[in-house]
Amino acid sequence: MIRYYENIEISDRNSFHVRQVAKRLVEFDHAEELPELFAKYGSEEWYVLSGGNNILFTKDIEALLITPCDKSIVVTAENDKVVRAKVGAGVEWDDLVAWSVERGLWGIENLSLIPGKAGAAPVQNIGAYGVEAKDAIRSVEMYFVEGNNFVTLAAEHCGFGYRESVFKHTLKGRVVITAIEIELSKEPNPRLGYGDVVREVEARGGATLANIRDAICSIRRSKLPDTAVLGNAGSFFKNPIVEREVAERLLAEFPEMPHYPAAEEGKVKLAAGWLIDKAGMKGYKEGNVGVHERQALVLVNLGGATGGEVIAFAEKVVEKVHERFGIEISPEVNVM
Repeated sequence: MIRYYENIEISDRNSFHVRQVAKRLVEFDHAEELPELFAKYGSEEWYVLSGGNNILFTKDIEALLITPCDKSIVVTAENDKVVRAKVGAGVEWDDLVAWSVERGLWGIENLSLIPGKAGAAPVQNIGAYGVEAKDAIRSVEMYFVEGNNFVTLAAEHCGFGYRESVFKHTLKGRVVITAIEIELSKEPNPRLGYGDVVREVEARGGATLANIRDAICSIRRSKLPDTAVLGNAGSFFKNPIVEREVAERLLAEFPEMPHYPAAEEGKVKLAAGWLIDKAGMKGYKEGNVGVHERQALVLVNLGGATGGEVIAFAEKVVEKVHERFGIEISPEVNVM
């Protein structure tokens, strides 16, 4: 079924809870309905609005917003080692993680409690605690608007990188993701590369799927604000990736600075949250916007903030980090 809305207030459709109005918003339940939808609105500018967890609205939206609502999870293949499943774009990501853990399937447990929908996961290549969505995604199904046809793109052609994919670049504004296919393992494969995860898992009795999920949910709840209480989009900034020489220079001055190998040779990933904290911005507030007191990566709407206020505040954070470290951090959140 397709549901049409006009002049709809969308504060409850974005996790920052910014109050803006969308001229038109359309929800669809099944991929097969997209040709009808675009036959009606194909000449209009459009954007996909999934869970609204990684977006900041700065103005009323004149373009058409399209929301996928398919919440199906269907096993497509299985053997004694792995299970493959087709996951509708409207499935809550954490519901998918819970589904996998309940069935004893390994691969995405470290991505517990990440807000958002399954259809948005490949766009941002969501990640946490040493695991990324690309590790489980085998293909992405989509509607190609220009060709009025459905396409399945294998994972190796999705251009996955750190918070990157072709869906943010060459395919942006050209496709609507309708489903993903993931592959999960029946064989235990705990990924415990972070100290706080190891401690929490051991405290629960060891590396079982249930213990890992419970530990990561506990860690995230202790650090990250509930969007129902404080509007936010999770991590607002990407962890910067710098040349090894830059990292070594900073480590000489700040030997305690967290740093990690980057996928690209000769590069090092730094922790944006640590940089923001040491620049004196953790817990800092100005007007209706602030840096969360427990997690410096998160900007929060303290009540009634506009998108413009959030952007202005974010620019101040970027400036302070640059002044302190000479490092440029950039937003992870999509701004409209």
